[in-house]
Amino acid sequence: CSGHSEAFGDEQSSRVSRYARVCRLHALEMEELSPKAWHGQFKGRGKDATIILEAVADYETWIWHAYFGMPGSCNDINVLDRSPLFANLENGEAPPVTFEANGRTYNYGYYLADGIYPRWSTFVKPVATPQGKKELVFHNAQAAARKDVERAFGILQSQFAIVRGPARFWDQKILWYIMTASVIMHNMIIENERGKDLDYNFYHLMGIPVNPMRKEQRIRRFMKVYNEIRDSDVHDQLQKDLMEEHWKWHGERSA
Repeated sequence: CSGHSEAFGDEQSSRVSRYARVCRLHALEMEELSPKAWHGQFKGRGKDATIILEAVADYETWIWHAYFGMPGSCNDINVLDRSPLFANLENGEAPPVTFEANGRTYNYGYYLADGIYPRWSTFVKPVATPQGKKELVFHNAQAAARKDVERAFGILQSQFAIVRGPARFWDQKILWYIMTASVIMHNMIIENERGKDLDYNFYHLMGIPVNPMRKEQRIRRFMKVYNEIRDSDVHDQLQKDLMEEHWKWHGERSA
């Protein structure tokens, strides 16, 4: 697992950094741990000790982001606060993303998330209490698309029994290698089943060049992006605009 993760980990992460996709965010407790000494910190809602895997997956169940290692006693918000999911975006190293919704331009991509996540400009959550057919249709479409990450978890566990049952190792680093290698091999299987003849040698050419910057400029840009990500007003407006876009698309199909 260690060799596989080291050999292909940078290649997979470089592909993630190059392409911006509308993906789904969710946290799921997957690994059951045996050592009793871990039960206090790692015991979550269930009776067994667990380690949490946070993942981003698209409609093909390709896993674009995986953060593994937080104890099962943490909730989704605790995991998000520690996750490097937005690190590249906040540091100005993420690929630029611009799109329009209902006539408005947005400069950051977004993730579909469930109701527990904060009202950030990079999250689109379901409508809390849908009122009318327009909100109900959008709510159901968002919930259905969010199931892609659940399918990704199910496929990952069905493919690799080592992440489905109780953990057979006590060392957390070994567990991280196992999970990382499983995610990488899962993505390789997705590529292979896609029917394309892909050359894995070109991955080392991918990536986003980072230009050196003065420390003051870097901090100012970081704080600007940090605050823009957490803008709740943009979150609400984005949800309304996407609802209008989806309603137009739904109305055209129904006509």
